[in-house]
Amino acid sequence: MITSHRFSLCFLLLVFALLPNVAAAEKPNILFIAIDDLRPELGCYGSPIAVTPSMNKLASQGLLFNRAYCQQAICRPSRASLMTGTRPETTGLFHNYVSLRELQPDVVTLPQHFIANGYEAAYSGKIFHRGDDDQGRSWSYACPKSIKGIKKPVGYALPENIKSRNENFKKMFEKYGEAAKRGLGIGPAYESADVSDETYVDGHNTLRAIEAMKVLAADKSKPFFLAMGYKLPHLNWVAPKKYWDMYDRAKIPMATESESPDGGAAMGLHASFELRVRAGIPKEGPLDEELSRTLKHAYLASVSYVDAQIGILLDVLEEQGLRDDTIIIIWSDHGWHLGDMGVWGKATNYEIATRVPMMIWTPDMQVRGQKTDALVELVDIYPTLCELAGISLPKHLEGKSFVPLLDDPTQKWKDAAFSQYPNPALREWAANPLSVGMRETFFGPLINQVEKKIIKQQGDKWNRELFEEHLMGYTMRTDRYRLVSWRDYRDRDAEPVFVELYDHEADPHETSNVADKYPEITNRLSERLMAQIRKSK
Repeated sequence: MITSHRFSLCFLLLVFALLPNVAAAEKPNILFIAIDDLRPELGCYGSPIAVTPSMNKLASQGLLFNRAYCQQAICRPSRASLMTGTRPETTGLFHNYVSLRELQPDVVTLPQHFIANGYEAAYSGKIFHRGDDDQGRSWSYACPKSIKGIKKPVGYALPENIKSRNENFKKMFEKYGEAAKRGLGIGPAYESADVSDETYVDGHNTLRAIEAMKVLAADKSKPFFLAMGYKLPHLNWVAPKKYWDMYDRAKIPMATESESPDGGAAMGLHASFELRVRAGIPKEGPLDEELSRTLKHAYLASVSYVDAQIGILLDVLEEQGLRDDTIIIIWSDHGWHLGDMGVWGKATNYEIATRVPMMIWTPDMQVRGQKTDALVELVDIYPTLCELAGISLPKHLEGKSFVPLLDDPTQKWKDAAFSQYPNPALREWAANPLSVGMRETFFGPLINQVEKKIIKQQGDKWNRELFEEHLMGYTMRTDRYRLVSWRDYRDRDAEPVFVELYDHEADPHETSNVADKYPEITNRLSERLMAQIRKSK
């Protein structure tokens, strides 16, 4: 016979033994969806043509952010900032050719912090930039590398495009030698092939993520942090033909403002380097209307392809009975110019490149199907997810949790969002400084053209070392204005080399620099920007 004392002791021991599992069960899962190079070209953002039913549906059930901004409009710095919760000034990452751990060996990343708080973390596709995967520290579970019965994904499915890629690389290597290995010899910018979704990497990686989700969900002792990173609509725009067929080519709206801003910085825009390295793209001069329309068609098809994969992923989440226990967040690392300001690519300090789509759904949020105009930043995601999961916030974080907006999206919020980019006109397309090899390629004439414009505008301020190596564009977006301040990174307290101001109330497309017209506003905003720069030092 068990005495009441022994019964109570056994009962307490059982309760304590179960506590970790109870705590784990109470913590939400995280489905963390990243999309590369996606601007807010979605139905839920008002696009009259984008076919994006999956993201539209999620936005109708959660909260969509109208004014979310990246911290630098290039892959590695943006992702490093988001994944560490710190700004580029802190990470020291300003281009794609240095790894996060080289500069920040001890920083605790977002998934690493979740692992330390009882989560299992896994990823499929592109979350960090290539080379920053951080397996073993940021991830505790490895997604399957392949799916039984499914072939490995391909870069191009069509033989003629594979041939074009090989011939282009051979041609570039013969002409430019080792410089060709830095991205000159690339195949066509787009492909439309009548193939299944899993033929290409994003469809394949979605299946890998689904397999991982099922395994992680079976372990009831731990919640999961599952990251799914989509490569598209990053170049090359390769998508199954059925997604191209969703669009009437003739009805695709093109960029309405295709000229550089009146009075804007000559160094503020680039020569679309990233696109021009593709086979079949003119190496200089504007793109003709026919090619421009094809490229936007390719971009939209890629977006619809990714949207379909997200739909498949969310359907499985529902089928597995996980939806009500899972926070879902979708974000992009930066925007993309599709001929806007005459540019094709990311890598500027303007609205088109820095504004990103972002949406969130949580089981407990009080408002659903609404949009917020609050200014938020990708650096805010880290503290937000920590708060939603009920785990501590690391002291190094520099963002602000936007959890309050989930219950009241109209409340007063941040007064500004901050981004930066080193002189895009005189940098390679990965934001790294120009190499001697690049000057000896077909980029040489393009670089010379840009240099002449900068020298004409800047006059005595021109200094090659400064403009190529040390000039940083710091930008601040307020409710009404965008300020861009071009400064010597080595001496940020010195007077700016050049300043731009755009009034979004009167000029939402940023077509005219009005800094000289409104000196008091420019000076006031410049003081606010400098306070942020000093804070990040």
